[in-house]
Amino acid sequence: MVLHQPARSTPIPPLESGDRLTRAEFERRYEATPEKFKAELIEGVVYVASPVRVFHSNPHFNLITWLGVYSTATPGVSGSDNATTRLDLDNEPQPDALLLVEIGGTSTISEDGYIEGAPELVAEIATSSAAIDLGTKRNVYRRNGVQEYLVWQTFENRFSWFRLQSEEFVLIEPDADGIIRSSVFPGLWLLVSALLEGNMMEVLNVLQAGIGDPKHQAFVKELAGRL
Repeated sequence: MVLHQPARSTPIPPLESGDRLTRAEFERRYEATPEKFKAELIEGVVYVASPVRVFHSNPHFNLITWLGVYSTATPGVSGSDNATTRLDLDNEPQPDALLLVEIGGTSTISEDGYIEGAPELVAEIATSSAAIDLGTKRNVYRRNGVQEYLVWQTFENRFSWFRLQSEEFVLIEPDADGIIRSSVFPGLWLLVSALLEGNMMEVLNVLQAGIGDPKHQAFVKELAGRL
């Protein structure tokens, strides 16, 4: 009598930095990882995140606060924190923060709950990842049509706001009052110096002025008309 051994399932390999994978294989391996694990697929290459230090987490918290208040005051605009974003077949990043227009925007939500396409605004906290965020990843976001890209380099305490113009990212400087005003999200105003100094009350005061601006009111009415 011949005894048949039960078939053994092939273990799913772990994700490791430097792996070159298709997006489908990246997602297959990602689903088998622990819940707190974070990895991104950039130009077909896997990048596994390092443990998060306070140099990243505190600026991240403040950035989310600013964007969250704007989203709350702007029905039809939603934000996400570290949401897997399917940009194209070779790129599936998890932006530190993003804003998107829910109806008639440049991205959609898939049936399995992922963002597909380019959100209107993406923000990254660049601590140890500055070379990637300002290099390869910036080019990926530009090529996929992200309209505004924000990078906060925490070690240098530098904030860069890029706007897509003629298919290129152009660095936007603060105006005479030290404020940058979003061209995609009316009323999204940022007093850059206050953010870099950790003065969140002043950041939110300026944002509140933006939310009260007539252009923001008109934007809210436009979004409501899409429902």
